[in-house]
Amino acid sequence: MTTTEPACPRRTPFSFELYPPKTLDGGLALARTVEHLAAAGPEFISVTFGAGGSSRTASLDVLRSIRTSTSVDPMAHLTCVGSTHAQASRLIKDFLDAGVHSFLALRGDPPAGAVEGDAFLGDLGSAAELVQLIGRVSAEHEPYAEGSLVGLPGAVQLGRRHRPRIAVAAFPNGHPRSRSTTQDLDTLLAKQAAGATLAITQLFFHADDYLAFAERARRHGVTMPILPGVMPITSPARLRRVLELSGEALPSDLAIALEVEPDEAGRIDIGTDYSARLIRDVVAGGAPGVHLYAFNQHRTVLDVLHRAGIPVQGDRTVRHPIPDPLTSKDAR
Repeated sequence: MTTTEPACPRRTPFSFELYPPKTLDGGLALARTVEHLAAAGPEFISVTFGAGGSSRTASLDVLRSIRTSTSVDPMAHLTCVGSTHAQASRLIKDFLDAGVHSFLALRGDPPAGAVEGDAFLGDLGSAAELVQLIGRVSAEHEPYAEGSLVGLPGAVQLGRRHRPRIAVAAFPNGHPRSRSTTQDLDTLLAKQAAGATLAITQLFFHADDYLAFAERARRHGVTMPILPGVMPITSPARLRRVLELSGEALPSDLAIALEVEPDEAGRIDIGTDYSARLIRDVVAGGAPGVHLYAFNQHRTVLDVLHRAGIPVQGDRTVRHPIPDPLTSKDAR
C-alpha cells in the first residue's frame, strides 16, 4: 500500500538515465517514454553508451531526438575502454556537432580477463583523462561564442564560449577495484581537478551510504555537486541482476519484501515506496538533487518522484512529437 509522508522541503532538481533501444518496437516505446519524462521538467536526460562505441549510432540518435524535440538538456555517456585518443576525440566532436554539450565521463569496465596495460583497453587510462579530453575538444570546437549586435547588421559580438557540463561517477560504497576509501576520494578529487562539474553516484540502498560518503568527499576537498543515483527495484530478478553487476550488498529488507509479495503490482508498489523513502531521506540530508535510473520506462520513476513529494514541472513540454530514433539508422 502506498504510504503518505512529508514532501521534500524544497524544489529538488531531478534527472533521468535511459539506454538506446535494440529494436524498432523498443525505439517507438522509448520515444513515448522520452516525451513523458521531458514533460516532467528534468535538469537533463542521460543516454548510456556501450564500451568501444558499440551503441554509438543509437545513442547519438536518441540524444539528437531529445535535443531537437524537447527543451531538456541531453547528456551523452562516454567510456575510455577500447578507444584511442583520436577515436575518443572524434566521438566527442560528433556529439558536439549534434548540439550535445553535456557528458558523463566513465572509465568503463575492462573485458573479463583483461590486465591493466593491455593495448585493447585504449589510450585513456582513467575517467579524469577523458574529462580533460572532453574539455580540450570542446574548447577547440567552440573557442568563443558569437552574438549579433542590435542595429548593426553583419556585426558580431564575441563572448564566452559554452562550457560543457561534465559529470563523473562516484561510488558511495567503494569502487570494486578500489583498495581503500581514501583511494575512491582521491580519484573523485582528480576528476574534479581535471574539469568535472558534477558527480553521479552508483546506486545504493540506504540513505546513510550516500550521506556519509558525501560528507567524507566534502572533507576531502570535493566541492562539485554529488547527485545520488536512485534505481527503483521492482522485482526479485531485477534486484539479483543489479547486485551481480554492481557488487552492492543485499538489502535484506527490500529483498524479503519483494520475495514474499506474490502480485506484480504489489512488488512495483514496494519498490516504488522504497525508492521514494530513500529520496526523501537523502534530500532531507542535503542532497542537491536526484538522478533516477529509468530502465526506459516513465511510469515508475515519475511515481517515485510523486511519492517522494518532488513536484514535476510543466514548463519544459515537448514541442512536437519525438521522431523515432530507429527510422533511419540501425539500433544497438
